[in-house]
This record gives sequence, structure tokens and C-alpha cells, in this order.
Amino acid sequence: MNILVIAEKRNAAQRIAKILSDGKFKTIKKGRDVYYEFVLNNNRYFVVPLKGHILQLDYGKEFKSWKLDNLQQLVEAEPVKILKEKGIASILRALSKNVDEIIIATDYDREGELIGVEALSIMSFSGPVKRAKFSALTQEEIKKAFSNLVDINYNLASAAEARREIDLAWGASLTRFISIASGRRGKEFLSVGRVQSPTLALIVKREREIKSFKPKKYWNLFVLAQKRKAIRFDHIKNPFWDFEKLKTLLDKIRDVREGVVKDTKNTVKKIMPPSPFNTTEFLSEATKLGFSAAKAMRIAEDLYMAGYISYPRTDNTVYPRSLNITAILNSLEKSPFKNEVVQLKKEMRRKPTRGKKVTTDHPPIVPMKGAKLDGDKGKIYELIVRRFLATLAPDAEYMESVIDMDVRGETFRAKGRKLVVAGWLKYYSYVRFDEAPLPDVKKGELLPIKKASYEEKETKPPSRYTQSSLIKEMEKLNLGTKSTRAEIIQKLFERGYVEGNPIKPTRLGIALVESLESNNVEVVKPDMTAKLEMDMDAIERGEVEKSTVVEESKNMLKNILSSLHTKREAVGRNMRESMRYEIGKAPNGDRLIYIQRKRLVVRETDGEAIFYNLPKTGRVEFLEEKCPVCGLPMIKIIRRGQSPEKRCLDPKCSYNTNKDVVGKCPKCGGDLVIRQSKNGKRFIGCTNYPKCDVTYPLPQKGTVVPSGEKCPYCGAPILIIKRRGKKQWKICPNIECQYNKEVKKQ
Repeated sequence: MNILVIAEKRNAAQRIAKILSDGKFKTIKKGRDVYYEFVLNNNRYFVVPLKGHILQLDYGKEFKSWKLDNLQQLVEAEPVKILKEKGIASILRALSKNVDEIIIATDYDREGELIGVEALSIMSFSGPVKRAKFSALTQEEIKKAFSNLVDINYNLASAAEARREIDLAWGASLTRFISIASGRRGKEFLSVGRVQSPTLALIVKREREIKSFKPKKYWNLFVLAQKRKAIRFDHIKNPFWDFEKLKTLLDKIRDVREGVVKDTKNTVKKIMPPSPFNTTEFLSEATKLGFSAAKAMRIAEDLYMAGYISYPRTDNTVYPRSLNITAILNSLEKSPFKNEVVQLKKEMRRKPTRGKKVTTDHPPIVPMKGAKLDGDKGKIYELIVRRFLATLAPDAEYMESVIDMDVRGETFRAKGRKLVVAGWLKYYSYVRFDEAPLPDVKKGELLPIKKASYEEKETKPPSRYTQSSLIKEMEKLNLGTKSTRAEIIQKLFERGYVEGNPIKPTRLGIALVESLESNNVEVVKPDMTAKLEMDMDAIERGEVEKSTVVEESKNMLKNILSSLHTKREAVGRNMRESMRYEIGKAPNGDRLIYIQRKRLVVRETDGEAIFYNLPKTGRVEFLEEKCPVCGLPMIKIIRRGQSPEKRCLDPKCSYNTNKDVVGKCPKCGGDLVIRQSKNGKRFIGCTNYPKCDVTYPLPQKGTVVPSGEKCPYCGAPILIIKRRGKKQWKICPNIECQYNKEVKKQ
């Protein structure tokens, strides 16, 4: 019997073929694509890797041009399915003609099921189709899955297809409307999305809360007593919001020299280990290590494909009974974690910890085999290993000490704690336990008081979201899924709507949300998106048809577009006004207004306006400092792969022109200056261009400093390249010049 196996990616297909054939498989090349062939139990297997979705959803050619008058028709239109990978499709169609059975072996989730069903749809196959359901690309999991094949879950695929159709309709129609109305087409279009926009609105809302926050003062009253060392005792009524009440108490105790210990209490308390990793918890912890959520997920997927960890997209926080914990520990014993595993086996808790979410599709994220990995993969792998070990470890225990002291009728309290049993903290090094032990004292003991005082504090505004806290908030509000949240956050960064960590909205992001809110566009409200998420869950459970959910979503969208169409002018005006904001003053007091759409700054005077064009590439930040030459604000230009560059706002200012000149052109005697290509790459060019065509490439990193020397071989200026933390070096910008070859020899 001939059997066709469809895998999601090449490395997954190769791993499946290797496991099932015990390494005895052939690689068949077809142009740029491949598939794998082997024989098992007298059956011939063909394992074909896809490249994710083989079909792409888009609208027909009639909607290629962006117009406002056809958006209702666009929403009603049936998306066109475009074949992306013709080579893979050709392989599938050819093989399917001579096979007796097809097995879908893509990732087992909504998206994976849809990817498999899409592949089936392009073939004319009427035979039996089965599903290999696995949670890890390990020998045990793969062989078990292929020995216990199940049916295709078409409801799962329908839920994913509904999401794709709904997201396409909302994204395409609202993005077109907002972009056209605000005059931002082409590369500067304004992206609006069903999940992206309410997530951005959360960030903007938090920024408003921070800016509108009015701090309130409060005071803490304390005394410092002595017992071998100074101990701080805080008044039990802290904080005080009325300073006069605090001052009255302070006057009462100011001259007291001793306090009497009223009571002491020591209590042993336990700290439970954390629950197993689901996707949200994993990404939350990974971002604390400095990874972006998107990068952490990419690394986790690579580790999964290589068989090191289980499937990283899961809501589950409870280990299923089928998970062979002993086998995993035995494998980890053959890794750099050997000593910890040996210790853990001596003190394992009776049952692993468990979270609140239980699903049956995949287990929580766990290591599947021991390994020694380096770099970022090693850091993510270690995080997953240590979380797994922690869930099996005993509770941590600490002694909490409380001392109450009477000072002239007022009660002051000192608290301390000391770790007694490290428990799971030994294995999960990412959590720090701060000890603050108190000395032993007895009831009735007199303690000398060295100081009675107070501290003034202010209430703090809410913190900006980190990627960790934002992912958790998105989950709480049912925005997106475990598979899409990291990608959504990454898109907000890529589209220039947010920046930094903690996350701060840019002026563009704020303007977009303000415009959507002021015109009552429901897409910024999480309730609407959460409702659609619940509807897609219902499709997966078979409780509602995909067509019903898609139609309901389209009707909602058409009502929004109809309302927006009547406010087109207001939307456009609101967006344009939101994009104009003052960045500072010129030396003579003229207003400087930043116009982001055209990347220019307008100097508004009583007479005619003066325009300063910003660099065409890179992200621009306006600085507080002024140009030492002309007094205009300085700007910082941040380009990927290059050191940040500080310049004067006026491109023609001598601060910039003098800074850019690196020497004289050996061909015409003109000035050689540093310039930027359309792709954001810096190079050296002659100011007499186009009459003189002399250009030289430059290293993209480091500061370029003219040495004042001429190359003895070609006459070009010798440059010094300085990079932080690295030795500086001299180069001739003419790469093939003998000067550079001689320098290498030295």
C-alpha cells in the first residue's frame, strides 16, 4: 500500500521520515522542493513537507485599487484562494494519484488542521484520510501517533478558516478606509486590525492614565531600634494621608529612648512552585529574560521541530496522565542538568503542580530530551527545563518573624523573613527570594531607640505594559489566541505604533486610536473581538456553522463602514490634526510642527513657512538639546544595523555638512560626504554628483571619523572606524585598494 504523509514544514517532515524509517529514507528533490520516501511494514510512504499555508486568501483583481466607494462590496465578496506553492502542489497532485491513503501530520491545532485540509483541497483524492495527532517530534510520540490514527477534525479547520476570512475583511476594509480618509497611502498606509487595534487601544489608554495621573502625598512614621543592628519598626497605621496627624504622633514619641517588645511571632510559611508552562506563561517569563514575545516563540518552535520540547502553542497548565515524567527526567539526567535532576529525584513532590486551565489537545510545554544548547536557544531551553523541574519540586519554606513594640502607647511593627527550605527555588533560578532576618528578642525586652522619623512618598501612576503584562491582559480580555498574541505585538512595533520596553505608544499610534475612538469605530473595543473569539470556539465545538459566524461578523463590519462613510471628512481631518504636533521652538520663538505623513517639520512664522525634510530612512527621535550652531532642536536617527546618529534638524546646517565631510574626492577634488541609500545603507559619495560618480561603501556599524590622511595608493581619504567595546581600525574606503591588504598583513 502507498501512503502519502503531509507535514507542515521541511524539518518536521524529515524528522517524521527519519523516526518512522529508523533513518532509512530517501530524499527526492523536485526543483527547489523535496519529499521523503521509505518503506515500512511493506507499505511505501511519501512524506511531503508544506511551507505553512499552501493557499493564500485575498480579494479579486477588481479590488486591487483602493477606493472608498467599493468597501461594502469588498466585505461581501468571497475571498479568492491563491495557490502560493505551485511546486509543492505539483508534488502532492502527482503522488496522490497513486496512493491508497493520506495521513495529515501537521501541527495539531486550528491553524495546523486548516493547513492540512487546504492541502487536501487541491488534490482529487477520494480514498481514506487520517490524522496523526502528536505533541512532540520525538520517537515515542511519532510512533504512537502513527499507530493510533484519528479522523480529521473539520470543525477545528473551520474555526481557523473563519478567523482568516473575518480578519481579512476587517483588516482590508478598515485599513483602506482610514488610510484613504487620512491621505496616507502607499508605504505610509495606516493598518487597522480586529485584534491589533484593540490591543493598541489598551496601550494608549494606559498612557493616558499615566499622563493624567495626579500623585498624592503620604507619609510613613517609623523608629529605628537597636539589637546588634538597627531594626526599622513602622507604625501599624501607616500610611498617613494627613501630615498633621503624623506630626502629632511624632512629637509624642520624639524624645523616647526605649521601646518595649509587646509581642513576637514566628510563623513558617510555604511558597508553592509555579504551575506548568502554557504559551502565555512561557512568553511572559521569556520576555523577562529580554526576549521579545515573537522571538521567544520562534525559538520555541525551532526547539519543538528539533524534538527538544513539546508543542509550544498550548493553553494547558495540567500535565496529562499520559505524560511520561520519569522518562523526561531520565533523559535530562544525561544533560548539563544532571546534578539537579539527581537531587530532585530524592525530594520530588507527590503530585506535580497544576494550573487552572485544562485542555486535551496538547500538554503544557515541557522538555522532551536532555541537551546542551548554546546562545538564545540554550537560554529558552533552560527556561523550559527549569520550569518543568520546579513543578515537580517541593514547596519552598520561610520563617516570617513579626515583632510588635510599644513606644509611649503607640504600636510599631517590624517584619522579617528567612528562607528555611529552598525547595523549588533551587531549580527555578529566575525567582529571587530576598531575605531580611530579624534578631531574636523576648517579650518585655527593652530596645534602645536611635531615631524617630518619617518618610514622605507619593502614589505612583500605573506602570506601562511590558510584553509580559500585555500578553496576560490580552488573554484576560480574550484578545487573540495563544498562537497570535506574540505576532500581534510584533506587528505593533513593526508598524511604528509602539516603541520601547515597557511599551509606549508613538504619536502615530495615539493618533490612530484617537481617530477610531472619536468616530465610534467598534474595532478598538475588546468586547467585539472577544465575542468573535467565543464564536470561533463554538465553531470548533460544532455548536455553530462557520458561515453563520462569518456572516454575522460581516454585517457588523458593514454597519461600521456605513457609519464611517458619513464621517469621512471628520475622520480624515481628525487624523491629520492628530499627526500635527509641536516639537519645540526655534531660536526666535517660531513654532516647530512635525508633519509625520511627509516626514517634514514646518517652522510656523508670521510670514511664510520654512520646511525641514527629515531623513527618508530610519526612526527619528526629537531631542531636548539644541544645535550648537543654529539653535534648532537636535534629532537622533535610529537605523537598523547602524549606530544611532545625532544631527541638527536643518539638513543644510553646517553642523551636519561639516560632520558629513570625510575628505576630498581623488577624482575631481570635491567633498566626499556620508550619504544614505534608499535601502538605508550608508555610503560615501561626491558632492559633485552627477558630474562625478565616485562612491565608496562603508561598514554599517560604528562611528566614521576622518583621519586627515590620504591613501598612498589611490588618494582616497583614510577613515577611522570606531565601535563600542572593540578596537578601532583604519581603512581605505576603496575596498580593493592595496592599503587594506597591507593593513591585514600587520
